[in-house]
Amino acid sequence: MAHDHTTHRDLVPLNIAILTVSDSRSEKNDRSGRLLVSRLEQTGHRTYQKLIVPDDKYQIRTAISHWISDEQVQIVITTGGTGLTGRDGTPEAVAPLLDKTMDGFGEMFRMMSFETIATSSLQSRAIAGVANGTFIFCLPGSTGACADGWDKIIVEMLDYRTQPCNLVELMPRLLET
Repeated sequence: MAHDHTTHRDLVPLNIAILTVSDSRSEKNDRSGRLLVSRLEQTGHRTYQKLIVPDDKYQIRTAISHWISDEQVQIVITTGGTGLTGRDGTPEAVAPLLDKTMDGFGEMFRMMSFETIATSSLQSRAIAGVANGTFIFCLPGSTGACADGWDKIIVEMLDYRTQPCNLVELMPRLLET
């Protein structure tokens, strides 16, 4: 289904924080983190901050907690730590922070991944949700997964011009009580 971009709206640039979760990546070899920064900036959004932390749920949680308490950060995207190995703990680190989950994101990501990696898509524990008015998306660590997640799902949802609806329209109402 094609999205209607014919409305006369301007892009609303968002501040997006990128967190790479890895025991082995550094700024020098973090291709997935760099890909996400490149993609978001190409579409008119801003990189608020980019960090790399080890696969440690407390360090992951600390970084994300800092960003969700910062009113300048509207979106957090993580890459890595969503697999099934003993060290993969991004979903466990993020889930307790979420006020609401966006279950359809993980479902859609795995459905889309099935087209590329077939049944290996079952190994992805990609998740998303909202914490303190900030959208959080947790992607696998491969560059292909990050490209697909951004290009096929996230970019449309973070574009105010996407109709019939997008996540940007919801932002003013996320903290309603």
